[in-house]
Amino acid sequence: MKNKSISCKLTTVELRQRKATVIAGLKDKILERKELEDGIVLRFDGRDEMVDTLVSFIKTERACCNFFTFTLSIAGNPNPVWLTIRGPEGAREFMASELRL
Repeated sequence: MKNKSISCKLTTVELRQRKATVIAGLKDKILERKELEDGIVLRFDGRDEMVDTLVSFIKTERACCNFFTFTLSIAGNPNPVWLTIRGPEGAREFMASELRL
């Protein structure tokens, strides 16, 4: 993976607000979490509303944290949805400290 700077483009206030709303709401819906060497894999329920929430999360995160790579694995309903977030060295630590995922 191409080396990218590990920093969020949001201001401190914007990041704090995002943590309190979008990220906090997403954390409550995580059913399983697996650590990877370069990221994490998160399992969610497979409802359409959850898929919409995850797509919205990805669209916003890729704008402010362009060092992440997202993979969304979706099978037929009611199968779970898996979100994989990967990044360069330091990205997993950023997820833990800044996003608290």
